[in-house]
Amino acid sequence: MKIAFFVNDMEREYPNFATTVLAWQARQRGHQVYYVTPEDWLLDTDDSLHAHVREVPKGKSKDHGAFFKLLCSKETKRKNIDMADVDVLMLRNDPSTDVKDKPWAAESGILFGREAVKRGVMVLNDPDSLSRAVNKLYFQSFPRQVRAETIITRNAKDIKEFAEKHDGHIILKPLQGSGGSGVFKVDKKNASNLNQMIEAISRDGYVIAQEYVDAAKEGDIRLFMLNGQPLCIGKKYCALRRRQGDDDIRSNIHAGGKAEAVEISDTELKVAEIIRPKLIADGMFLVGIDIVGDKILEVNVFSPGNLHSCSEMNGVDFSEPIIDAVERKVRIKEEFAVDFDNRHMAVI
Repeated sequence: MKIAFFVNDMEREYPNFATTVLAWQARQRGHQVYYVTPEDWLLDTDDSLHAHVREVPKGKSKDHGAFFKLLCSKETKRKNIDMADVDVLMLRNDPSTDVKDKPWAAESGILFGREAVKRGVMVLNDPDSLSRAVNKLYFQSFPRQVRAETIITRNAKDIKEFAEKHDGHIILKPLQGSGGSGVFKVDKKNASNLNQMIEAISRDGYVIAQEYVDAAKEGDIRLFMLNGQPLCIGKKYCALRRRQGDDDIRSNIHAGGKAEAVEISDTELKVAEIIRPKLIADGMFLVGIDIVGDKILEVNVFSPGNLHSCSEMNGVDFSEPIIDAVERKVRIKEEFAVDFDNRHMAVI
């Protein structure tokens, strides 16, 4: 199998990133691994789709850390390949990372992912559905019963009325963005700064105002979903609890949050079951959902992180069932290529 991983850029990749772990697992099994960035695409004169990839030498590495060193070394060569020869393209970039400084790059994975599908490549997650998920408005398409009450607006009066409805306790965040960037918790202590918070976010677009869920005091639970189902090995779920850092409402690990092991209860499984049909309908192969109580606060369909941390805490390697699922899809596609489109193949 030839598998390509599309990322924002190589400088922002790290040894413990989920993409690294998945690429390492694929290479350990003898598959050819490529890395692609937004600068690498080439749509040629004959309408063939090429990419100037980083081709990781075949072989094995003792762990994903050693694999990452090889990836960044001179042994990993640049090569122009015809994407029609690639079996799988995994879109692992975060469009919001590029939207300000490199707007041309933000949706390049989606655009060229669609072109790859036309040329017979299986693209995960499905690029057509990802195009509808480039901002948090996609979140509003999930069943209302698992969403915290939310409004999206640029009107300060709307937000103030919403805050009053919720006794002054709300969360404000930008419609576009990720990683906890630009997130504010409004309460009675800082209500006098509400105008400044609204201005800071609305300067770049729409504002999401969301009711504050009391269970958020305990942090959120990041749960991975694979083929629309909670990812697990035996009775161990690919999940962790992310607690807020000191003096910071954000539970994102890189924003100061702390990761802890967590037991997945019937509450989280019920939430996962409610959103399962939507994930399947949209061809979302690998997703990270953030759960607080019986609500989901976010659905990360682009580059869900913490896969390595979940594996370490559970004493298993969750990259194995993910690559197992990819291999299975490739086998099915080889036998029944004409029977499934990319969106269905992504979650079969």
